[in-house]
Amino acid sequence: MKIVALDAATLRMDEADWKPLREFGELVLYDRTPYETDAIVERAGDAAVVLTNKVPMGAAELGQLPSLRLISVLATGYNIIDLQAAREQDVTVCNVPAYSTASTAQHTLALMLELCNRVGLHDESVRRGDWIRSPDFAYWKRELVQFEGATVGIVGFGRIGRRVAAGAAALGARILGSAHRRRHTPEDYSFEWAETEDLFERADIVSLHCPQTPENFEFVNADLLRRMKSTAFLVNAARGTLVNERDLAAALSEGRPAGAAVDVLQREPMAPDCPLFKAPNCIITPHIAWSSRPSRLRLLEETAANIQGFSAGEPRNTVG
Repeated sequence: MKIVALDAATLRMDEADWKPLREFGELVLYDRTPYETDAIVERAGDAAVVLTNKVPMGAAELGQLPSLRLISVLATGYNIIDLQAAREQDVTVCNVPAYSTASTAQHTLALMLELCNRVGLHDESVRRGDWIRSPDFAYWKRELVQFEGATVGIVGFGRIGRRVAAGAAALGARILGSAHRRRHTPEDYSFEWAETEDLFERADIVSLHCPQTPENFEFVNADLLRRMKSTAFLVNAARGTLVNERDLAAALSEGRPAGAAVDVLQREPMAPDCPLFKAPNCIITPHIAWSSRPSRLRLLEETAANIQGFSAGEPRNTVG
């Protein structure tokens, strides 16, 4: 069985880390593949299994891959796959859910704390010599925000949202939750369900943890942002398409909310004209929340298990 990985470089893994997948047959790793039908078909033409993180597999590609039997997405999100076309071609599609819950929650909390304490800003100031020139033993470029007593709103209360909520609560925050289905109500810390609009109005920090759906595309828009406190922060480590970037840039320029931190953008890599690139009080990290080494190792382990299950006639983590 031939297995082709179309964008292996996104995982930044050593050759030895891919060893479990080689047990199922020939494994061919391409660091990157152009998002063009001809290039995709040329590389995956005789593969029974294709692994992809962001390289799209649409009807045009699937129709030219007669040997293909399994697509295992090297991620949780699978919107890059045309599921209808895959069904018509009798191609099974799998993903890897929940492999980066701890890593993503940790990064989200780091973004929250960075907005509150501006560690990076003060480190840069010290390295410019500001502390050497300071007449006082302490100074601050931005007033620090205390986490204890703050209200943190979690939009989307799945595995990652719940982990972030627990971490924020451990630091003394009160938690508001908003979700399509209200399940897993916490009982061991201060928690309250709220409608999304109410959550945006009441929270000191709003953190997004919902999947992308047609219904919530750019739901964080000018109207919701106007509802936020002038002192509040917005954090997004979920999906870039949840936020209208122009509206957020304009809101930050007007001082409501007071700041934002995002790990995801609508276009990745970032476009030169991204509205958030020069927006004030906006922290941007390059989609790294998922990427701790333990998470990436779990991703490959689960992918190997996906291939094993499919080969045994018992597909797992199927989508569509």
